[in-house]
Amino acid sequence: MSIEVKKDEDWMQKKWRPAMGWMYMIVCMCDMVIFPVAWALLQAAMKQPVTQWNPLTLQGAGLFHLAMGAVLGIAAFGRTQEKIAGTAVNPVPTPMQSPATTFPSSIPTPTAFPTASAPINSFPGDPPVRNTRND
Repeated sequence: MSIEVKKDEDWMQKKWRPAMGWMYMIVCMCDMVIFPVAWALLQAAMKQPVTQWNPLTLQGAGLFHLAMGAVLGIAAFGRTQEKIAGTAVNPVPTPMQSPATTFPSSIPTPTAFPTASAPINSFPGDPPVRNTRND
């Protein structure tokens, strides 16, 4: 009988993907929302003409956003491959599909072929159905 010992992983190894996502979100929020508002308020408070904020992450043709898109995209693809292969640290369980739906035995089922007086969807014990058509 062998006991499998789980290797203790470094927190950075386990958490680098979410940390990259949070870092990118914070940088974008600061550069696109917080800094432009703070820039305008600072200029207005100092009685200077208000100029437009120039986002720092868009300098150099937006290479920061391209690089972060690549890093997060490849990380997401790698995580998906780990889950598919079953080698993920915390794999998501896949739901089991049942082969067929079973019904409780208390539901009556038709036991004989329908007769002329019984419709196709009748069950034993149903009252007889009268033919009201005049054909």
